[in-house]
Amino acid sequence: MALAQAEMTEAALRAAHPGLEIERRIITTTGDRRTDVPLAEVAAAEGHLDKGVFIKELEVALAAGEIDVAVHSLKDVPSELEKGFQLAAVLERAPVGDVLVTKKTGGLDGLGEGSVVATSSVRRRRMLLSGRDDLQVVDIRGNVPTRLRKLAEQADLDGLILAEAGLVRLGLLSEGLVTAGEVKLYAETLNTEWFFPAAGQGAVALEVREGEEAVVELCRAINHAATETVVTAERAFLVLLGAGCDTPAGVRCEIDGEVLRMWARVFEEEEDWAMESMAEGPVADPRAVAQALKANLRREQS
Repeated sequence: MALAQAEMTEAALRAAHPGLEIERRIITTTGDRRTDVPLAEVAAAEGHLDKGVFIKELEVALAAGEIDVAVHSLKDVPSELEKGFQLAAVLERAPVGDVLVTKKTGGLDGLGEGSVVATSSVRRRRMLLSGRDDLQVVDIRGNVPTRLRKLAEQADLDGLILAEAGLVRLGLLSEGLVTAGEVKLYAETLNTEWFFPAAGQGAVALEVREGEEAVVELCRAINHAATETVVTAERAFLVLLGAGCDTPAGVRCEIDGEVLRMWARVFEEEEDWAMESMAEGPVADPRAVAQALKANLRREQS
């Protein structure tokens, strides 16, 4: 996935800046390396105080001047960056939904009581159980093809939840099927009106050293303004919430002309209930809409 996103970024930069010399550096992050523990526990396992387990090593390389641009899945980037770094641009957002991948047809409704579904995301776990509390949810790690292979091969797994964006960018999703090599599975995109995406899901971000105006200018040439507006609002909401990229919170946005609308569901970490909110406001001020969304949070009706 990281390689596909890097290739997308390189292609966009070359199209915007013909003749630009680009060298790719592949850097393995803590989140990639530590697949032996649940994702929510990786930072603690490594003794990290921060939660940026998929970006830390890239930021070290940025700070050392070894690279000039770090390419990230935005949903993995902490809502507040370390001092000395900034997000210079975001690419056009891919589909924001989550996909339930199963061995049998029927999607979520086709899963019997007690069926086992795998995910590495606390948000996905809580969203799923809010709609189907009879299911069992287990942890899974590894890249997308690895997870799909585990689902296909392990008799005790009935389903798997993955980001729609990743499946699309890897060319694995088509007409309700997921195909990875010889593995063929069924796919249902979960309705974002109840299965809220993660903040920034589906967006690719370019991180640079703060104050590097020449590099920022190169990146801004491939920035997608509408995507930047909605992810700015979503990430601002997480900041106001005091949340990180592993907090069980979902948020979605839509732009309707000059109006930005936002919805959110935030789960209490140790409780079974959640808070919900909706807000709208001017597209030109996404942070104000995020503030209204936070102010409107209320415990959902049971």
